[in-house]
Amino acid sequence: MKDSERNRILKDYRKVAVIHDWLTGMRGGEVVLESILRLFPGAELFTLLHLEASCSDLIENRPIHTSFIQRFPWKARLYRHYLPFFPTAIEEFDFHGFDLVISSSHCVAKGVIVPPDVPHISFVHSPMRYVWDMYRQYFPGKGLLQKLIIPFFANYLRTWDAASAPRVDDYLSNSAFVGKRIRRFYGRSATVVHPPCLSEAPAARSIPDPEGQQREDFYLVLSALVPYKRIDLAVQAFNESGRRLLIAGKGPEEKRLQSMAAGNIEFLGHVDRAGIMDLYSQARGLIFPGVEDFGIVPVEAQAAGCPVIALGRGGALETVVSGKTGLFFYEESAAALNRTLDRREGIRFKAADFARNVARFTEKAFQDGILESIHRASKPGQGRKT
Repeated sequence: MKDSERNRILKDYRKVAVIHDWLTGMRGGEVVLESILRLFPGAELFTLLHLEASCSDLIENRPIHTSFIQRFPWKARLYRHYLPFFPTAIEEFDFHGFDLVISSSHCVAKGVIVPPDVPHISFVHSPMRYVWDMYRQYFPGKGLLQKLIIPFFANYLRTWDAASAPRVDDYLSNSAFVGKRIRRFYGRSATVVHPPCLSEAPAARSIPDPEGQQREDFYLVLSALVPYKRIDLAVQAFNESGRRLLIAGKGPEEKRLQSMAAGNIEFLGHVDRAGIMDLYSQARGLIFPGVEDFGIVPVEAQAAGCPVIALGRGGALETVVSGKTGLFFYEESAAALNRTLDRREGIRFKAADFARNVARFTEKAFQDGILESIHRASKPGQGRKT
């Protein structure tokens, strides 16, 4: 986007509301939120609930409006249990007087009610996983709660989620993988705008050599230790191969995974940002065995010259170039992962390939995508059904 067009749009929309589902910590969604707030430094922030000091200064220092969920007891620990109240809570915000509404949504944020003359664009990280395509994974039990109560509320949430879809003027998705789900569940098209993984595109000379002497003889997993990430698959594969694996991250699966792991697998727990960058620059490769909507970690790894060994499904197919910046395995098995690791040992990756690939995932590219969406949504006669 030309600077003149960029500046015109920013000048036209001075009173901006940004909606984010909840503010309870810094994850990939909050990285996206930060970039939106940098684009609109005067924007006001609306959210279901806010745990004070849980996010970055950039987020914490904005005017933050919360819903009645903020007054519920034990919200820091139990807020997800209040899910049936979320649609009502998000609909109670008043956006009269704003020029533009932008929602950053992985739950109900896209369902805000906006005055008809105010453009509403929605960046969707994912339709609600726990009531749509991953419902069985989130609620696998067979007790009374899973058989009667949860299905009732899940049906209500699916109905509301689909019914609120026309409230958005222009949909953005973080990947084509998510875009297909938006089309299936909401009946709407979405333009792919990749998240702002990098502040700027690195030059090839600044990327650590993928085959350099600084690379050590270990592979890396960097992930929350939760079931759908399939870290157990990586543990099984490395148990069988005897290769060295370092696992950085914490979560409810940690003890189970440790009990499975052989002596060649080391659990690092939480690792700070500087430590993560060191691991990227030293590892032989990043293991990415789960299905993700997008996945910022593989992009960060590639920016550090670290090849990605990923399951060939989901967002990884859009961020990794097979044979150039990583490799895919297509069967969810330890044997398939080990065969792919054998192939990796025979490839010499080049820093220039990594530099070309990750140049797609900069903050400027993301912000330009947001501004182009605003331009589409504000055209005369632009409707909310596409």
